[in-house]
Amino acid sequence: MTEENIIELENISVYQNQVLILTNVSLTVKKGEFVYLIGRTGTGKSSLLKTLYADLPVIDGRAIVADFDLRHLKRKEIPFLRRKLGIVFQDFQLLPDRNINENLVFVMKATGWKDKKDIQDRLQLVLTKVGLATKGFKKPNQLSGGEQQRVGIARALINNPEIILADEPTGNLDPETSLGILSLLMDIVAGGTSVVMATHDYSLFEKFPARTLKCDGGHVIPGSSTREQ
Repeated sequence: MTEENIIELENISVYQNQVLILTNVSLTVKKGEFVYLIGRTGTGKSSLLKTLYADLPVIDGRAIVADFDLRHLKRKEIPFLRRKLGIVFQDFQLLPDRNINENLVFVMKATGWKDKKDIQDRLQLVLTKVGLATKGFKKPNQLSGGEQQRVGIARALINNPEIILADEPTGNLDPETSLGILSLLMDIVAGGTSVVMATHDYSLFEKFPARTLKCDGGHVIPGSSTREQ
């Protein structure tokens, strides 16, 4: 793995429930790079992201993510890989019976945080970063969709990840709110974190141009920058 790459895949296959979804996948993502993962619904975008965070196994080829070899990853090593990753879902996946602070503390304790002061300091830092410093005591249903997705991004930032994997993070949001989420993700990239974002919202490309990877016909096709499209 070269020093500038945070993800390197070489000739891997992606299976979901023993069905071949993608074949001969080869791609790289650099440290601090933003990449769009595009393609129609059902072409393998989510399956590829699940492979990157070790929800689906790699059984052939070569796959290095944040210095972890996914092909030879042991089950007990998966939590260590995931501490280097932040995952953002389309449907937010917040715990409805807990307020925002409690949602984030739940994740922190699950990933090994113990010191109360450290937890509170990190909590305030990530909520401030996503523009929700005063909203920690609200329940998810008291927030707008855009605010809930910002909480999802705050949760992804908890462990200061090297990579954020975002699966259609603007899929349930209106266009203006989507632009706010993209702007936030671009700020995160400017801080040195890589972002791979699955989307079918091509309207974002004009304001936020970046390189594309396209899932199509069982393959991942490297694209040009959206500046050139």
